[in-house]
Amino acid sequence: MRPLWLVAIAVALAAQSNASRAADPVVQVDFSNPELSPSQWTLVLHPDGSGHFRSRMGETSRAQLKEIEAPDVDRDLRVSKQFAIDVFEVAARHKWFNMQCESRLKVAFQGWKTFAYSGPSGHGSCTFNYSRDKDIQAMGESMQAVAQTILEGARLEVLLQHDRLGLDQEMEFLTEEFEDGRAQQVDAIRDILERLAQDDEVLERVRKRAQNLLARGST
Repeated sequence: MRPLWLVAIAVALAAQSNASRAADPVVQVDFSNPELSPSQWTLVLHPDGSGHFRSRMGETSRAQLKEIEAPDVDRDLRVSKQFAIDVFEVAARHKWFNMQCESRLKVAFQGWKTFAYSGPSGHGSCTFNYSRDKDIQAMGESMQAVAQTILEGARLEVLLQHDRLGLDQEMEFLTEEFEDGRAQQVDAIRDILERLAQDDEVLERVRKRAQNLLARGST
């Protein structure tokens, strides 16, 4: 059994670490669109590129499913340090999102995005469908692309378990998404791509596409 003074030190260090983490700057993005699957997701990001992602499919989407689909996602994630830096720089330039993000223009509904910042520098949030601010609109598109990457990774995990032949088409689709920007940040799904790249029981095309995506690095 450890001496009581060692236990006390361990508890104190853990509390200090948790308190420090709680004071770290955080950017949170919430997305909702009842016409999509998932209908809602939340992405939390820290300056070092670590974060967390949660998605909820919604009952309407569940009822309309006709094929294997990724379940609700609730997991930690990592994006590149540069991507995280860019996100927090946007937050700083835009008053920690204490601003009007919504353009109020009559444009097609793209889904509600809420950006929120909290940290030592302040806090704030704004919600929009479409923003005339180029930085805000671009960040919304990038966050949706990261979410798409995470959701595709979850779908790959389901296919690997239940439909290995379906991986071929899905990996082709994912490669196209990365090429045209609909998916971003390979690091967010590095684990499943590494599993596919090393799995001799999947098609060679699947392994090669996984290897090629991994070679792209943190994009």
